[in-house]
Amino acid sequence: MASKVKNFSVAYTPINQSNIFTRGDVISGQVTLELAKESKIESLCVKLKGKAEVKWKEVYGRTVVTYYSKDKYFSIKQFFIQENQGNNIVGKGSHVYPFTFQIPTEEFPSSFRGKFGKIVYRVEANLSRSMRKDSKAKAEFLVINKGNRDPKLMSPQQSMVNAKRKGFSSGVITMDVNIPKTGFYQGEGINVVAYVHNKSSRDVTPKYCLYMKCSNFAKKKRKIEKRTVLKEEGEVIPPSAGVTVTKTINIPPMTGMSILNCNIITVEYKLKFYLDVKFGGGPEFKFNIVVLPGIEGSEEEKTSANNGSDMLPVSFMSGGGSLFA
Repeated sequence: MASKVKNFSVAYTPINQSNIFTRGDVISGQVTLELAKESKIESLCVKLKGKAEVKWKEVYGRTVVTYYSKDKYFSIKQFFIQENQGNNIVGKGSHVYPFTFQIPTEEFPSSFRGKFGKIVYRVEANLSRSMRKDSKAKAEFLVINKGNRDPKLMSPQQSMVNAKRKGFSSGVITMDVNIPKTGFYQGEGINVVAYVHNKSSRDVTPKYCLYMKCSNFAKKKRKIEKRTVLKEEGEVIPPSAGVTVTKTINIPPMTGMSILNCNIITVEYKLKFYLDVKFGGGPEFKFNIVVLPGIEGSEEEKTSANNGSDMLPVSFMSGGGSLFA
């Protein structure tokens, strides 16, 4: 039997060029229901939802254990049609149901999707009819946490390392490295200044690696995901040379933000400075980096703005879908 529902969708209206929301913002949109013929509807509603989820599997011999955890931030519902209240017969054709929500004012973590976890915010419409699976439509929107900045993020960081080499690259390598602060905006440059005294018998090459470390927590276990953001290197430093090396490491504008206020997902960044020595590893140091949301109105933010229509819809599903779709 052909379905009476020709189309069921939900869409919201972006409130700014970059299509980004934050706590306390108002989000408006509409649910569209198109019927091939008259139908009795048990209920029709839309929800504003925010949650974090992690999920992964581990194998112990012949046993497979699934680790799963969820943090629910909010779920606010509006009904257009309620069961056993009034006339629930909806006629043939297209019907539009507008809605407006206010995102709660508490501080929530920024939107995120990783290999084993996600933090998502969305509007979700639900259509219930007798003797049929519920139909769902959802539209995800981005939320950025622009909470108060910790003054410690403006404090400089410094490290001094003395490494004694043996074998093919014998001698001592000394490095004194500093960066001006801990917190950097998306697209901002990290100015790294290092004094390197190479008393070894080999050339050394200063190298830089910015990487993300995402920790997912469930059932007292942790699952780590790492991603390299960028790698760069400087000029070779010969034996018996003392050199001050200065380099600016530019954080890509589309780098995800640090997430430090979620119970089951943390997203941290590290900047590793190390000296590459032939025939053996050289000294290294890792700086903690907090990536902050780009300055509002910046060119990077405008570049990532949505170029589509005013309403942003997402799919029609019958009976639900995959957890990490």
